[in-house]
Amino acid sequence: MKLIGYLATFSWFGGLILARWRSRWVDIMTLSLLPHAHVAARLATRNHPPAASTPTLLRRRNPNPLPRLSSSSSSSDAAATSTALQCPHFQSCSGCTHEWNLDRPPVIEEATEFFKSLGVSDFTFESGRLWEWRCRAKLAVRGTPENPLIGLYQEATHDIVDIPLCRAHHPNINAAVDLLKQGISKLKVELYDEELGTGDLRYVQMAVTTYNTSLPVPERYQNGKVQISLVWNSRNEHSENHEKLNALCNFLWRNGGARSSNHLIHSIWANFQTSNSNVIFGNRWRHLLGQREFWEHIGGIDICLDPSSFSQANTQAFNSLLRKLQKHVSYGSSVVDLYAGSGIIGLSLAASRKCRSVKCVEINKESELSFEKSVSRLPKTIDSTISWHNTDASLEPLHWLEGSDVVIVDPPRKGLHPSLIDALRNFALSERKISQAPDSSIIKMKDEKRPWILRAREASVHVEGKTTWDNSQKWPSTLIYISCGWESFKEDSRNLLSSKVWYMEKAHAFNFFPGTQSIEVLAVFKRENYKAARRKFLDYKR
Repeated sequence: MKLIGYLATFSWFGGLILARWRSRWVDIMTLSLLPHAHVAARLATRNHPPAASTPTLLRRRNPNPLPRLSSSSSSSDAAATSTALQCPHFQSCSGCTHEWNLDRPPVIEEATEFFKSLGVSDFTFESGRLWEWRCRAKLAVRGTPENPLIGLYQEATHDIVDIPLCRAHHPNINAAVDLLKQGISKLKVELYDEELGTGDLRYVQMAVTTYNTSLPVPERYQNGKVQISLVWNSRNEHSENHEKLNALCNFLWRNGGARSSNHLIHSIWANFQTSNSNVIFGNRWRHLLGQREFWEHIGGIDICLDPSSFSQANTQAFNSLLRKLQKHVSYGSSVVDLYAGSGIIGLSLAASRKCRSVKCVEINKESELSFEKSVSRLPKTIDSTISWHNTDASLEPLHWLEGSDVVIVDPPRKGLHPSLIDALRNFALSERKISQAPDSSIIKMKDEKRPWILRAREASVHVEGKTTWDNSQKWPSTLIYISCGWESFKEDSRNLLSSKVWYMEKAHAFNFFPGTQSIEVLAVFKRENYKAARRKFLDYKR
């Protein structure tokens, strides 16, 4: 009889467990089929994803907890659910490619083995914020005034997927998109038609600044303000459709500006683009409403960013990377920052590591003004010679490498230019030539006369330090490579290491794009002669 009782109890518990798991599975599957309004309501009932300062596991309350089946199965299921994307647009939108385990992209396993094969056994990975991390988004605008679509293209098509509930976006980006849709419908703004080349509004860029010293630090991220840049299908602000542009901007500012009941918008810009190509932005920008200067506090300094300047979409992860990078640069170093953009990396090192000199090299002239404004906010106590050069570093790489202790490269996804790789592989030969002719560097011996090269060598922005440093000729002993392209990084690393000039000392990765296969890598290379000297020093200490 006891055996029969045990079997009955076991059967009852089994049926209860199966029923509750089946109900939960149906609920998840139904979510993607609901209209957006219902999805929003359902998502609103869920617990909010954790803040950046809390662990990445999502704490979900369950008023009717299931019986504990086993510690291994229940814990693994909870971990998988807590780091899931939970986005109603997944699969239709091309933005995210992975739905589960956002805290550990599949490429991490490969990266761990790759770095281990190069002698780096202490490779680290920071997962960071898993939801609401994107603070900069470029979105296509299509459809009709009655039904505007604002989002991303479907994979391999030009069909727009509307993404009002994007889980990657900072929540105020989604709120600004919703307000923009209201303005489009109310004012009957014609949206761009790619086939006909007609319509007014083509794209929108949303950028969030969390710079607000009036709020406590923990509250600044969620209260970020949005800079809206409207890409208008005209040559300039005086074209025949400018009245509609002004009306839309006034609507946005009236309902989301500084004096509205819901202060959401930082500023409004217009970009004018009439090209039929896939290029999003034209060359003409105009500030229309709100604050002109867009500031952010990253890497320990204030940074000014224009809408035309490149900046990282995941500002919190980028800040973590900068803090890690600073630990690999010695105090008083001379630094050259190639692919510098607005100079965020170089300027943060000038402030945090008291560098004696920082040279930033960038091909995009639009970044010059942002750099100049950021320099003006540096602490007055900084005693560093700082310069920004508008040129392509691949044209004359040895010139930029000479005289630096540390070289930092942050190339686009395709990786380093071959000429720069060759310079990094072969400058040891150049160093030997210099030691044989101490009164003239190999650069000066060339007696350069080409005017565009001479102009590039001149700094567009230059701040002289107070102290006169020894400018003896030398070459970098440290190379710091920041990469957003994993495949190109592996190839570049093999090319650099095959020269026997460099070895890899440290490697870190950061989750800049949760929900994708992409990671941001920070790798530290050292000169081989530095390695030999350090080994000799450690042997001496023993």
